[in-house]
Amino acid sequence: MEMRSMKYYSKDNKKVILRVIPGHFATSHSHVNYYIDMTGLKTRCSEASEVAKALVAKIINTTVIDTIVCMDGCEVVGAFMAEELEKHDFISTNTHETVYIITPELNTNNQMVFRDNIVPAVRNKHVLLLLATTTTGKTINRSLECINYYGGIVTGICSLFSAIDEIKGFPIVSAFTPRDIPGYQAYDFGNCPFCQSGQKIDAFVNGYGYSKL
Repeated sequence: MEMRSMKYYSKDNKKVILRVIPGHFATSHSHVNYYIDMTGLKTRCSEASEVAKALVAKIINTTVIDTIVCMDGCEVVGAFMAEELEKHDFISTNTHETVYIITPELNTNNQMVFRDNIVPAVRNKHVLLLLATTTTGKTINRSLECINYYGGIVTGICSLFSAIDEIKGFPIVSAFTPRDIPGYQAYDFGNCPFCQSGQKIDAFVNGYGYSKL
């Protein structure tokens, strides 16, 4: 499967590279014809730094940011975003003029929770939500509900790749969109042409990676 991998470069920063694999893949909410491989952007220091710069350039001085809530293993990118924000006169209400970088926990009921020691980084804080991939927006909805429950004030959403432009009135700032990947398609489970033609699923995928079938 990896032999089919292709590269696309960000129009904003040629050092930001998106790797994709064509095929038949199942996410938790849809079927897609490309696996969006975020491994390099999330785990390689140089790539994480560059994609962080690309995202911050689109949001700097446009919103208040006290905390970055990282989903899908985006903590490295989140840390670089915080570092990049702190190089500029970013707007924050934190006493120490620095950004919190946190991740919710999933409990035994698959609910997103923040432990008591982390709640102060959420309650009454201006929160930027950071994800790896956004296909349908359902993960964003869950994340927003969690942040709101703990008293956070969501002021922005960033996703390394997003197939949608906005959700609940929030524009989604992304490094890549389907317009950067020729032919990218996402389908509801019941309307997937690959399933209808009998083509087997190559892998289950999510923001963390893939598991071959």
